[in-house]
Amino acid sequence: MDTRRTILWMIFSFSLLFLWNNWQVHNGKPSLFGGTPPATQAEAANEGVSPQPQPGADGVPIPQEVTAPASAVPSTTAAPVQTQAEPVVVTTDVVRLTFDPVGARVVKAELLKYGAVDDANQPVVLLDSRPGLTYVAETGTVGQQGAAFPTHRTPFQVTSTQRELTGDTLEVAFEATSGGVRVVKTYTLHRGRYDIGVRHDVTNVGDAPVAPSVYLQLTRDGSKPAGESSFYSTFTGPAVYSEADKFQKISFTDIDRNRATFTTGANNGWIAMVQHYFVSAWVPQEGTQRTNGVVSLGNNLYAVRTIESMGTIAPQESRASDAQLWVGPQDQKALEQVAPGLGLVVDYGWLTVIAKPLFAIMTWLFSMIGNWGWTIVALTVLIKLVFFPLSAASYRSMAKMKQVAPRLQALKERFGDDKQKLNAAMMEMYRTEKINPLGGCLPILVQIPVFISLYWVLLASVEMRGAPWILWIQDLSVRDPWFILPAVMMATMFLQIKLNPTPPDPLQAKVMMAMPLIFGGMMFFFPSGLVLYWVVNNILSIGQQWYITRKIANAPAKAA
Repeated sequence: MDTRRTILWMIFSFSLLFLWNNWQVHNGKPSLFGGTPPATQAEAANEGVSPQPQPGADGVPIPQEVTAPASAVPSTTAAPVQTQAEPVVVTTDVVRLTFDPVGARVVKAELLKYGAVDDANQPVVLLDSRPGLTYVAETGTVGQQGAAFPTHRTPFQVTSTQRELTGDTLEVAFEATSGGVRVVKTYTLHRGRYDIGVRHDVTNVGDAPVAPSVYLQLTRDGSKPAGESSFYSTFTGPAVYSEADKFQKISFTDIDRNRATFTTGANNGWIAMVQHYFVSAWVPQEGTQRTNGVVSLGNNLYAVRTIESMGTIAPQESRASDAQLWVGPQDQKALEQVAPGLGLVVDYGWLTVIAKPLFAIMTWLFSMIGNWGWTIVALTVLIKLVFFPLSAASYRSMAKMKQVAPRLQALKERFGDDKQKLNAAMMEMYRTEKINPLGGCLPILVQIPVFISLYWVLLASVEMRGAPWILWIQDLSVRDPWFILPAVMMATMFLQIKLNPTPPDPLQAKVMMAMPLIFGGMMFFFPSGLVLYWVVNNILSIGQQWYITRKIANAPAKAA
């Protein structure tokens, strides 16, 4: 068995795997490493997950207990209501929100602690409503047949006056009356937090009982967020969570093809719109029965929403519905404090069981080091120490293979094209020299899941965004501006190849020498935090391999 050929085929196979994964993502399918495969509605039914409810023409799904016609809730894409009211802008220490009095909707959210991709001096704009970009948080009420309750298209009047956070909380209140129902929306913002309390006080001001339902929705276009790389893909789209079925991502493509499957009914969980580093989410009150839905609104617009019944309200009686709205970064610790499972929007795919502990270790290291670049270096050293025995076994096998390389070449020349005799002679030589021909491959295979997990941790963690390391590296989430780290990575890969046995086949040797150029070229466009990990790992591997190779080479002299 030719170990070098095996290693070469392994590298080639993994290259094809990553190319196929990127092709799948390019065609709108989930990543092989970072998400769950799409299911058909039939598959979902077999798994106990119901397909999405069919919405009315207005795009808002109505639960069974609500019999309002489709026209009861206007479409998000309808012509704007003409009003003279100015937008309401409120500011805290971490976020600036802009409310449209029409619907009391959040139509713009600026995250003051995070710099924009194109201008770090300007805040990230997560929610926005302008030509060519739609991403808003909306709520409203729907009712029984013929009811016309306040919706996200109804003009509201702001009843609060405070616009700047001066204490620990800031309340913004809106009020509207329609169809015999008065709705008061109160948004409560908190110092240092991205979760916003949203309360709907619904009062029946008519003469007959009413049965309203409150809906919470996130409407977004299907475009990728600004700054998204074409060399690696992250998920953008709706997500639904419930205790029964856990985290379910829904691609825009599946919505268009009517193949979206998710939990439609539950008394727990949340809905969200996910993108790289950031997320918006509605979290209804725990224990309240609700119906979830996703829908295409046309013109590249999509909505994910949840709706809950408030029961029958007698004349002059009031009911309240509480929920939380998250608009901010994918801060795993803070998200989990808002709702169970909300931290899963930082999606590591099927390797979450490995990635989560890795991120926890990184957070612990950062608490002591205070710099995410050096945290990556320290984590790489720890991983290298954990896998030291496996790596040592691999390098010992390579070193022994390098020693017998001349004898292996002689066997090839001796037996020529007689593969059977050549393989028999090679196996006899391996047995005599106590060499395991797979000794250099198996330790590498064991480490691959950890490497892929760390790749996703570094790629998905918002903590890397805008985090500096040293000198020219001022943002670990973007590519090296001077391409120094990718160049160093290519050099270390070349040095590693030189330390390994030279393949006797000239074609194999050329392919092996081309691998640093291929992978190094890819790293020119990857986040510098990822490249930093590979550079440190390569340097540590070179040191370990050089030490073991030298030790084995000097062993005969010491024995003599």
